[in-house]
Amino acid sequence: MRRTFCDLGGFLFVVLAIGLIAAAGQAAAQEGAADDDYPLLGEFRGPISLEPNKYQPLALQVRPTGGGNFQAIQYEGGLPGEGLLKGQPVNFIGRRSGDFLVLSGGPWIVIVETDHCLVLDRHGKQIGRLERVERVSPTMGAQPPKDAVILFDGTSTDQFTKATMTPDGLLMQGADVKPLFQDFNLHLEFLLPYMPAAKGQGRANSGVYLQNRYEVQVLDSFGEEPVLDGCGALYRFRKPDLNMCLPPLKWQTYDIIFTSPRWASDGAKIRNARVTVWLNGVKVHNNVELADKTGSGNPEEPLLLPMRFQDHGNPVHFRNIWLIDRGLAADGRFPVYPPKPEPKPEAKPEPKPEPKPEAKPEPKPQAKPQPKPESKPEAKPEEKKPAVEEKKPAEPKKGDAPKPPTEKPAEKPAEKPVPEKKEAPAQKPAEPKKEVPQQPAEKPASEKKAEPAAAEQKAPAEQKPAEKPAEAKKEAPQQDKPADAKPAPAEKPAASDKPPAPETKPEEQKKAG
Repeated sequence: MRRTFCDLGGFLFVVLAIGLIAAAGQAAAQEGAADDDYPLLGEFRGPISLEPNKYQPLALQVRPTGGGNFQAIQYEGGLPGEGLLKGQPVNFIGRRSGDFLVLSGGPWIVIVETDHCLVLDRHGKQIGRLERVERVSPTMGAQPPKDAVILFDGTSTDQFTKATMTPDGLLMQGADVKPLFQDFNLHLEFLLPYMPAAKGQGRANSGVYLQNRYEVQVLDSFGEEPVLDGCGALYRFRKPDLNMCLPPLKWQTYDIIFTSPRWASDGAKIRNARVTVWLNGVKVHNNVELADKTGSGNPEEPLLLPMRFQDHGNPVHFRNIWLIDRGLAADGRFPVYPPKPEPKPEAKPEPKPEPKPEAKPEPKPQAKPQPKPESKPEAKPEEKKPAVEEKKPAEPKKGDAPKPPTEKPAEKPAEKPVPEKKEAPAQKPAEPKKEVPQQPAEKPASEKKAEPAAAEQKAPAEQKPAEKPAEAKKEAPQQDKPADAKPAPAEKPAASDKPPAPETKPEEQKKAG
């Protein structure tokens, strides 16, 4: 009995010791950023000049390997994922000296500082300067669409059969998803620990197992060339097109489109599985066909299995995990990119609706003057009929009204002479042609004084209406202004010729009596 108790106590001690060692290893992995090598880890980019006035872009990825030793890889044209890569990568090695690093092994020497690199030729002449670059995945922080299934948002592990969440709301490796999915679009974010002395598969290793059969590798392979078991690889099946792994302790993203294989009722496979993978926003696998399971995944069969986040003993953390079940939700745009707040304020100050109100009032004032009030003044001269104006010469009678005895007897004898009536029918519209000065023709005393003045005024008055009696009816608006305004004053002086008549009136009245 005592021996059994001792064995049990020893077993518990061993388990406790292993747990403490693992926890210490995780803490060391996270606190490794405090060493002197970490500040020199990262990406650098800039131009170098090999000939006068000729430059070419150069990029460098530097990573520590422990104990002050470093490795680096040089890319001509730019960093992976920038679409400018040329030629083959060049590998460097180096050792830290104080707070800077000297790299060699290529066609030049590189001195690495915390914020930049100096590139020197074999004679020690500076030919370029590379600046530090901090890249972030364009899908970092992508929010799930309406129809998405949220697997982990830092609040709980309800969507997992087994899972552990850190106090700061991160999911630890070794978690199995509860729901089963066939075809889906998956988004997740992961953080690699800093383990500079580790090598190969022991350097921040984990994996995303799709249906627990097909593994998308998670590993700290920053600063290395693409390999079959590196980060972004379909484990031991296909290496990524580019090594888009970022430095450790930097959040990274996976966006995966997975289509499950199809099976017949007899268990025969009809169609292989397919997968498309984006690592940090760059496509590294494009609709790749999976003929079988990858690595140590479970064998293929017409049975759905859960998704798993592998536990390989390294403290890899995950967050913001969600997927779109394409069997339930519409297949929209994927990957999902978070909105950029910067272009929005730029679009607001652009005043484009201003020209529209300016164009609208322009046709309105044009439509209003279209009625053209000019037509109304045209109608007004039509209203000024010659008939009304022809009656105006009769108005001098009103002026002569104070002398009714002289005008009335003058009108009556004017109608008696027959020869003068022949011209009268042609001049009917012009009745104001009074032959009053002709009546005293029978009276020899007044003919000598009144006839010369009346004859001169009657001649133009008789000729003007005689020439335009017929035209007055057709072209009435044209005769209104010249014909009507001038003859009126011509007839008035005819009445002014009568003052000599009053001198003879007493004599003429006696004779008339």
